[in-house]
Amino acid sequence: MSTSSAAEGGGGARAAQLADRLGRLRERVAAAAAAAGRDPGGLTVVVVTKFFPVADVQALAGLGVLDVGESRDQEASAKAAALAAAHPELRWHFVGQLQTNKARSVARYASAVHSVDRVRLARALAAGAAAAGREVDCFVQVDLAAALGGPADPARGGAAGDDVLHVADAVAAAVGLRLAGLMAVAPRGQDPARAFAELAAVAERVRRAHPGAVALSAGMSGDLEAAVAAGATHLRVGSAVLGTRPGAR
Repeated sequence: MSTSSAAEGGGGARAAQLADRLGRLRERVAAAAAAAGRDPGGLTVVVVTKFFPVADVQALAGLGVLDVGESRDQEASAKAAALAAAHPELRWHFVGQLQTNKARSVARYASAVHSVDRVRLARALAAGAAAAGREVDCFVQVDLAAALGGPADPARGGAAGDDVLHVADAVAAAVGLRLAGLMAVAPRGQDPARAFAELAAVAERVRRAHPGAVALSAGMSGDLEAAVAAGATHLRVGSAVLGTRPGAR
């Protein structure tokens, strides 16, 4: 059975497939932590379920997954609503680029937003969190392409240079938001170890102003070992657990 047909069909075969993949991922994360001299208990794996059905998220919850990542508000809000009663323990992480006009909606269900890259977005999220009576963890997204001396990558988003601290200051000052730390994606064609080392250096600068911003969201299915070695606390993993992502619907 192909991954896509399994995702569509759900059922016992899909649940078994997810259990096997999740088990292998957990072994891989534990090995990466051991190699870096770190406690695997300090790492949070966010399973990114974009374009996969609610049934997959439900199966993952049954396997002990608490942290789920999404990158489109319409899809994420629908999944969160569908599973709110059966799985209130789920923590929803918004990991994609976020338009300001979607911030109020995202603040209603997201436990964390990993892609805060401008002051205007921070203010919009704060307004949404206040309206919902919630507190949302925020990661300031860093444009590592720019940090490494290349051109900015608008397709991936992220703040660069002094803007990183400006956004961090805005988040820290906002009622309803908590500055968790930084997030980044390794630039295409770059050594992820070098990229994540640069992220760790940027994080040190931010922590001088905001000592509590200790979280680092970095690493995906293909480069999580390099991220763990550089101090990542949150890993955003999709294909290693769910298989090849189906197309948008």
